[in-house]
Amino acid sequence: QVQLVESGGGLVQAGGSLRLSCAASGSDFSVNAMGWYRQAPGKQRELVAHITNGGITNYADSVRGRFTISRDNAKVTVYLQMDSLKPEDTALYYCNADIRTRWNSNLIRYWGQGTQVTVSS
Repeated sequence: QVQLVESGGGLVQAGGSLRLSCAASGSDFSVNAMGWYRQAPGKQRELVAHITNGGITNYADSVRGRFTISRDNAKVTVYLQMDSLKPEDTALYYCNADIRTRWNSNLIRYWGQGTQVTVSS
């Protein structure tokens, strides 16, 4: 059983920073791409940032230049450094990882439980 556990959300004032972490745990698995999505109340879930196994990154236009995604393959952890936060960044943030297990060679997308980020004006 593979699990993704997020941490680092919270309440911050506009202009502030937060760092989210998401660690994968379990046994007999390998991780391909990892990423972060967010969902604000009444809106669809949207991609925030994505990072491949080789470190190639992609960002939503709304966060490019303010957010930085990175990963530590040894710790099987993905990070999202969020700077210059705006009230419109308020959302539930989910991490995901494309994973192969010993029992399934297909890539399966796993999701974390979500961590709340609230930016006050």
